[in-house]
Amino acid sequence: MIDTHTHLYAEEFDEDRKEAIQRALDKGVSKFYLPAIDSESHEKMLQLEAEYPDQIFSMMGLHPCYVKPETWEKELEIVKNYLDQRSFPAIGEIGIDLYWDKTTLDIQVKAFEQQIDWAIEKDLPIVIHTRESFDETFEVLERKKHPKLRGIFHCFSGNLEQAKHAIDLNFILGIGGVVTFKNGKIDQFLSEIPLEKIVLETDSPYLAPVPHRGKRNESSYLDLVAGKLVDIYGKDFSEIDRITTENAKNIFGVRESN
Repeated sequence: MIDTHTHLYAEEFDEDRKEAIQRALDKGVSKFYLPAIDSESHEKMLQLEAEYPDQIFSMMGLHPCYVKPETWEKELEIVKNYLDQRSFPAIGEIGIDLYWDKTTLDIQVKAFEQQIDWAIEKDLPIVIHTRESFDETFEVLERKKHPKLRGIFHCFSGNLEQAKHAIDLNFILGIGGVVTFKNGKIDQFLSEIPLEKIVLETDSPYLAPVPHRGKRNESSYLDLVAGKLVDIYGKDFSEIDRITTENAKNIFGVRESN
């Protein structure tokens, strides 16, 4: 299995990071993709990648919740410098979040568009954070349509129509703990989405799946997300694992055979 979205560098793991990674490896999670937040966490993220070069891979980008009037342009400069210095599997997590702060919508859109331009220029997928902002996110993606524009709608929690719209725009859906929630709703229509359009994620330490809901999430719980997809799609676990892993490798451009 591949955890396509985990904040393993977060302070919530400071006490037992190595153990949490080992628990996931023991459960069959072979790779971990770390989304960037802002410059304050880059060092911890990149250091963790250096410690586990075969398993952990950092993305680069500016999270919409950290697009602040006084710092966002400087933060984008830092992102661009990294993108010019070395390769990354994706630009993320980027997007629009109107749950925490609606007043920054204008600069969130500007930051999102700028990072999309870099992704197209460098032929990289993007990993999108969208919270209470599907309409605004789709507006940007429609405006920026390009054959190279592709990626993952991370932590997808929209409806069937929004899922199909995302797929039409050449994106796939990141499915995590929400699929196990009674009020999560996506489990009610997910079977109508081809499994080839889905990747697994935890978003740890957030959004732990049932029965750990409300507690710290970790990548070892990825099997609970996959287990829910077993129920939804009526396929065995190994098939869910194989298809979603292949999807993740395709989106991140992984070439090796293991």
